[in-house]
Amino acid sequence: MTKIKICGITNKKNALWAINLGVDALGFVFADSPRKVSPRIAQEIIEFLPPFISSVGVFVNEDREKVKEIARNCNLTTLQFHGEESPSYCQGFRKKVVKAFRVKDESILKKISQYKVDAYLLDTYSSEGYGGTGKTFNWDIARKIKEFGVPIILSGGLNLANIKEAINKVRPYAVDVSSGVEKEKGKKDPEKLKNFVKIVRELNESLSLS
Repeated sequence: MTKIKICGITNKKNALWAINLGVDALGFVFADSPRKVSPRIAQEIIEFLPPFISSVGVFVNEDREKVKEIARNCNLTTLQFHGEESPSYCQGFRKKVVKAFRVKDESILKKISQYKVDAYLLDTYSSEGYGGTGKTFNWDIARKIKEFGVPIILSGGLNLANIKEAINKVRPYAVDVSSGVEKEKGKKDPEKLKNFVKIVRELNESLSLS
Protein backbone atom coordinates (compact mmCIF):
# COMPACT_ATOMS: atom_id res chain seq x y z
CA MET A 1 0.00 0.00 0.00
CA THR A 2 1.46 3.34 -1.05
CA LYS A 3 1.54 5.82 1.82
CA ILE A 4 0.83 9.54 1.42
CA LYS A 5 2.87 12.48 2.68
CA ILE A 6 1.59 16.04 2.26
CA CYS A 7 4.54 18.41 2.39
CA GLY A 8 4.79 22.14 2.93
CA ILE A 9 2.21 22.36 5.71
CA THR A 10 2.14 25.93 7.07
CA ASN A 11 -1.05 26.15 9.12
CA LYS A 12 -3.49 24.14 11.24
CA LYS A 13 -6.34 24.39 8.74
CA ASN A 14 -4.34 22.66 6.01
CA ALA A 15 -3.05 20.10 8.50
CA LEU A 16 -6.61 19.31 9.60
CA TRP A 17 -7.79 18.88 6.00
CA ALA A 18 -4.98 16.39 5.38
CA ILE A 19 -5.34 14.31 8.54
CA ASN A 20 -9.12 14.11 8.16
CA LEU A 21 -8.47 12.51 4.77
CA GLY A 22 -6.31 9.87 6.43
CA VAL A 23 -2.87 10.79 5.09
CA ASP A 24 0.13 9.15 6.72
CA ALA A 25 2.56 12.03 7.16
CA LEU A 26 2.84 15.81 7.10
CA GLY A 27 5.98 17.65 6.06
CA PHE A 28 7.23 20.88 7.63
CA VAL A 29 9.86 22.88 5.74
CA PHE A 30 12.49 24.59 7.91
CA ALA A 31 14.61 25.81 4.97
CA ASP A 32 14.25 28.85 2.71
CA SER A 33 11.08 28.23 0.72
CA PRO A 34 7.66 29.79 0.04
CA ARG A 35 6.47 27.01 2.34
CA LYS A 36 8.94 27.66 5.16
CA VAL A 37 7.49 27.44 8.64
CA SER A 38 9.01 28.56 11.93
CA PRO A 39 9.76 25.93 14.60
CA ARG A 40 7.22 27.62 16.88
CA ILE A 41 4.39 27.34 14.34
CA ALA A 42 5.39 23.77 13.44
CA GLN A 43 5.37 22.84 17.11
CA GLU A 44 1.86 24.24 17.54
CA ILE A 45 0.59 22.28 14.55
CA ILE A 46 2.32 19.03 15.54
CA GLU A 47 0.96 19.21 19.10
CA PHE A 48 -2.48 19.43 17.50
CA LEU A 49 -2.01 16.20 15.47
CA PRO A 50 -3.64 12.91 16.51
CA PRO A 51 -1.58 9.77 17.23
CA PHE A 52 0.02 7.78 14.40
CA ILE A 53 0.48 10.76 12.06
CA SER A 54 4.16 11.17 11.20
CA SER A 55 5.65 14.66 11.39
CA VAL A 56 8.55 15.13 8.98
CA GLY A 57 11.01 18.00 9.27
CA VAL A 58 12.57 19.10 5.97
CA PHE A 59 16.07 20.60 6.24
CA VAL A 60 18.60 21.87 3.69
CA ASN A 61 22.28 21.90 4.67
CA GLU A 62 21.38 22.76 8.27
CA ASP A 63 23.74 22.56 11.24
CA ARG A 64 23.36 19.15 12.88
CA GLU A 65 22.83 20.58 16.36
CA LYS A 66 20.15 22.93 15.05
CA VAL A 67 18.40 19.96 13.43
CA LYS A 68 18.47 18.07 16.73
CA GLU A 69 17.13 21.09 18.61
CA ILE A 70 14.21 21.60 16.23
CA ALA A 71 13.46 17.86 16.12
CA ARG A 72 13.34 17.73 19.91
CA ASN A 73 11.30 20.90 20.43
CA CYS A 74 8.81 20.09 17.65
CA ASN A 75 8.62 16.36 18.45
CA LEU A 76 9.42 15.38 14.87
CA THR A 77 9.21 11.69 14.04
CA THR A 78 11.34 11.84 10.87
CA LEU A 79 14.13 14.01 9.46
CA GLN A 80 14.30 14.69 5.72
CA PHE A 81 17.54 16.11 4.36
CA HIS A 82 17.15 17.86 1.03
CA GLY A 83 20.54 19.46 0.44
CA GLU A 84 24.11 18.28 -0.12
CA GLU A 85 24.28 16.43 3.18
CA SER A 86 26.98 13.75 3.13
CA PRO A 87 26.48 10.07 4.02
CA SER A 88 28.27 10.68 7.33
CA TYR A 89 26.09 13.71 8.10
CA CYS A 90 22.98 11.52 7.84
CA GLN A 91 24.24 9.11 10.50
CA GLY A 92 23.82 9.35 14.28
CA PHE A 93 20.37 10.89 14.56
CA ARG A 94 17.85 9.27 16.90
CA LYS A 95 15.00 9.92 14.46
CA LYS A 96 14.30 8.11 11.21
CA VAL A 97 16.21 9.71 8.34
CA VAL A 98 15.05 10.27 4.76
CA LYS A 99 17.63 11.53 2.28
CA ALA A 100 16.22 13.41 -0.69
CA PHE A 101 17.92 13.25 -4.08
CA ARG A 102 17.25 15.51 -7.05
CA VAL A 103 17.21 13.18 -10.02
CA LYS A 104 18.72 14.50 -13.26
CA ASP A 105 19.95 11.31 -14.92
CA GLU A 106 21.29 7.85 -14.09
CA SER A 107 24.46 9.28 -12.57
CA ILE A 108 22.42 9.54 -9.37
CA LEU A 109 22.55 5.75 -8.96
CA LYS A 110 26.19 5.73 -7.83
CA LYS A 111 25.64 8.60 -5.38
CA ILE A 112 22.55 7.12 -3.76
CA SER A 113 24.21 3.77 -3.06
CA GLN A 114 26.59 5.50 -0.61
CA TYR A 115 23.78 6.50 1.77
CA LYS A 116 22.61 4.24 4.60
CA VAL A 117 19.30 5.82 5.56
CA ASP A 118 15.73 4.71 6.26
CA ALA A 119 14.31 5.86 2.92
CA TYR A 120 15.21 7.67 -0.28
CA LEU A 121 13.04 10.55 -1.48
CA LEU A 122 13.33 11.12 -5.21
CA ASP A 123 12.64 14.63 -6.48
CA THR A 124 13.25 16.42 -9.76
CA TYR A 125 16.58 18.13 -10.34
CA SER A 126 16.53 21.89 -10.77
CA SER A 127 19.39 24.35 -10.85
CA GLU A 128 17.08 26.92 -9.27
CA GLY A 129 16.32 25.25 -5.95
CA TYR A 130 16.03 22.18 -3.75
CA GLY A 131 12.43 21.17 -4.32
CA GLY A 132 8.90 22.23 -5.10
CA THR A 133 9.61 22.50 -8.83
CA GLY A 134 6.27 21.03 -9.87
CA LYS A 135 8.10 18.99 -12.51
CA THR A 136 8.49 15.23 -12.88
CA PHE A 137 11.61 13.22 -13.72
CA ASN A 138 12.27 9.97 -15.56
CA TRP A 139 10.48 7.37 -13.42
CA ASP A 140 12.46 4.55 -15.04
CA ILE A 141 15.37 5.75 -12.90
CA ALA A 142 13.21 5.43 -9.79
CA ARG A 143 12.51 1.81 -10.69
CA LYS A 144 16.26 1.13 -10.85
CA ILE A 145 16.78 2.79 -7.46
CA LYS A 146 14.13 0.49 -5.98
CA GLU A 147 16.50 -2.39 -6.65
CA PHE A 148 18.74 -1.13 -3.82
CA GLY A 149 16.12 -2.43 -1.39
CA VAL A 150 15.56 0.87 0.43
CA PRO A 151 12.00 2.29 0.64
CA ILE A 152 11.33 4.83 -2.11
CA ILE A 153 9.31 8.00 -1.58
CA LEU A 154 8.33 9.41 -4.96
CA SER A 155 8.11 13.19 -5.29
CA GLY A 156 8.55 15.81 -7.96
CA GLY A 157 5.60 17.21 -9.91
CA LEU A 158 2.98 14.74 -8.69
CA ASN A 159 -0.59 15.90 -9.20
CA LEU A 160 -4.11 14.68 -9.94
CA ALA A 161 -3.30 14.08 -13.60
CA ASN A 162 -0.24 11.86 -13.15
CA ILE A 163 -0.36 10.24 -9.71
CA LYS A 164 -2.05 7.07 -10.97
CA GLU A 165 0.56 6.58 -13.69
CA ALA A 166 3.36 7.29 -11.23
CA ILE A 167 2.23 4.65 -8.75
CA ASN A 168 1.53 2.07 -11.44
CA LYS A 169 4.99 2.55 -12.91
CA VAL A 170 7.13 2.85 -9.76
CA ARG A 171 5.08 1.17 -6.99
CA PRO A 172 6.78 3.37 -4.37
CA TYR A 173 6.62 2.96 -0.62
CA ALA A 174 5.11 6.45 -0.45
CA VAL A 175 4.28 9.50 -2.53
CA ASP A 176 5.08 13.06 -1.47
CA VAL A 177 3.03 15.95 -2.84
CA SER A 178 3.15 19.67 -2.20
CA SER A 179 2.57 22.07 -5.11
CA GLY A 180 0.31 19.53 -6.84
CA VAL A 181 -2.40 20.05 -4.21
CA GLU A 182 -2.05 23.80 -3.73
CA LYS A 183 -4.18 26.75 -4.80
CA GLU A 184 -1.18 29.03 -4.20
CA LYS A 185 2.30 28.47 -2.80
CA GLY A 186 2.08 27.40 0.83
CA LYS A 187 -1.73 27.08 0.80
CA LYS A 188 -3.36 23.72 0.11
CA ASP A 189 -6.57 23.30 -1.87
CA PRO A 190 -9.12 21.11 -0.04
CA GLU A 191 -10.63 19.69 -3.23
CA LYS A 192 -7.26 18.85 -4.75
CA LEU A 193 -6.19 17.22 -1.49
CA LYS A 194 -9.39 15.21 -1.32
CA ASN A 195 -9.16 14.02 -4.92
CA PHE A 196 -5.43 13.22 -4.70
CA VAL A 197 -5.94 11.02 -1.63
CA LYS A 198 -9.00 9.41 -3.20
CA ILE A 199 -7.04 8.39 -6.30
CA VAL A 200 -4.19 6.91 -4.28
CA ARG A 201 -6.49 5.00 -1.93
CA GLU A 202 -8.60 3.58 -4.75
CA LEU A 203 -5.48 2.54 -6.63
CA ASN A 204 -4.08 0.89 -3.51
CA GLU A 205 -7.28 -1.10 -3.18
CA SER A 206 -7.29 -2.20 -6.81
CA LEU A 207 -3.63 -3.23 -6.69
CA SER A 208 -4.18 -5.24 -3.52
CA LEU A 209 -6.98 -7.17 -5.25
CA SER A 210 -5.06 -7.79 -8.47
